[in-house]
This record gives sequence, C-alpha cells and structure tokens, in this order.
Amino acid sequence: MGLAVLVDAARQALILAALVSLPVVGIAAVVGLFVAAVQAAAQVQDPTLSHLPRMLAVIAALVAAGPWMGHQIAGFAERTFSMLN
Repeated sequence: MGLAVLVDAARQALILAALVSLPVVGIAAVVGLFVAAVQAAAQVQDPTLSHLPRMLAVIAALVAAGPWMGHQIAGFAERTFSMLN
C-alpha cells in the first residue's frame, strides 16, 4: 500500500466525517438560532432554556439520519479494508 493510497484514504475519511456530521450540526445551528431569536423577542436571557430544544433536535436528527450515517461509515470501512488485500 503506497503513500498515495494512504493520503487518498485519509482525504476521503475527512470528507466523510464532514459529510456525516453536517446534518446534525446544521440542525443544531438552526434550532439554536431560532431559540435565540425567540429569547431575544421575549427578553428572556436564561441560558439554560436554549439547551433542551437543541438537545432534543440533535437527538431527533441522530435518530432520523443515523441509519444513513452508519451506512456511509460502514461502506467507507469496507472499501478501505478491501484495499488492504
């Protein structure tokens, strides 16, 4: 296994990590912005109120996108291990 193959596998792994984490991070950001806007409109400055909706949204995103994420990671692992043979 040459250096070029290892560099390519590392590049693919970084792209996959970004691709897999993007839906969850995006949903957390959108929910955080929405909760912040509601808190600003209601003039409620309690920082603990923003954590529960964001946590529930992240859990829902993980439940919804989890099978897709697992499939992508398993496919990458299978392709990587098949290169070893």
